[in-house]
Amino acid sequence: MSETELNERARQLLGQLVTSYIADGQPVGSRTLAKISDEELSSATIRNVMADLEDLGLIKAPHTSAGRVPTVQGYRFFIDQLLKVKPLSARELKLIQGKIASHSNPEDILELASSQLSEITSMAGVVMIPGRVFTALRQIEFLPLSSNQILVILVTMDGTVQNRVITPTKTFKKIELEQAANYLNHHYMGKELTDIRDHILSSMDETRQSMDQMMSAAIDMARQVIDSSYHSEQSMVIAGQTNLMGYSEMGNLDKLRQLFDAFSQKQGILQLFDRSLQAQGVQIFIGEESGYEALDECSIVTSPYEVDGKQMGVIGVIGPTRMSYERVIPIVDVTAQVIASALNQNR
Repeated sequence: MSETELNERARQLLGQLVTSYIADGQPVGSRTLAKISDEELSSATIRNVMADLEDLGLIKAPHTSAGRVPTVQGYRFFIDQLLKVKPLSARELKLIQGKIASHSNPEDILELASSQLSEITSMAGVVMIPGRVFTALRQIEFLPLSSNQILVILVTMDGTVQNRVITPTKTFKKIELEQAANYLNHHYMGKELTDIRDHILSSMDETRQSMDQMMSAAIDMARQVIDSSYHSEQSMVIAGQTNLMGYSEMGNLDKLRQLFDAFSQKQGILQLFDRSLQAQGVQIFIGEESGYEALDECSIVTSPYEVDGKQMGVIGVIGPTRMSYERVIPIVDVTAQVIASALNQNR
């Protein structure tokens, strides 16, 4: 039997086992499944089905118990094939909309969202804040340095000055760098950095063949500095990390220390959320699916939020793999929509 060949009885028992384990955190035995099963099944029949599920790697036996618990693969099958998502309650929806909609400052909206996610789910709420979301370009300059390097000075409308050193693939004369800067300032001055970034990464690639070599080089240099600025200034707000200490399966001190180090350093989580930024809709990473060892005992539910129709950042909930997915998924999804609405209204 393969996963795709699971019969209805096996699917039903797997779903009941996962649901039971999520509810109380206790390994599930055949007697428990016999009590909660919709069918009149003997313990022997259930044990045979459980043996099949174990052979497929969907459940496993903890060394301290005769019961079974879901594996990462089992959770994935449950989420992809069996899960029925619950709509938010009217109270939860009102709570999310009311607090977020009452703020107009983008930073306040995003910070509040992380607290909201944590409060409603009793897990860690995380919001990725892209660097300088609403900052427009005032001026860009290219200054030649030694060893074929170029100092790029990026000045934004809020008066912030950013310096980046880049190494182009060819050597440019000072006058050529001035021409490149003039081209970029003429076309992009006053436009938001995120708009410039998106334009450079898409439409300019399509018309590259029609540009002369100088303008193509200007685009390449602008791509490097704006993309570097965008990612280096990405940050995130995390709320409710201590909630995770309340889950017994996350009580290992070494694992908790590793997890809290990850929260403190943020870079690994930012990279994970950046992957979600490139995707559409809700994404779920279970255990080692995240590719980040510190999160091997966790599940992460994420969703991007949009500003002016563009995916600008990501929100999410980090909790144990034994989380109530049918409840957390709509909370994250709806919160992302509420954030997008609030940010767009206050543009």
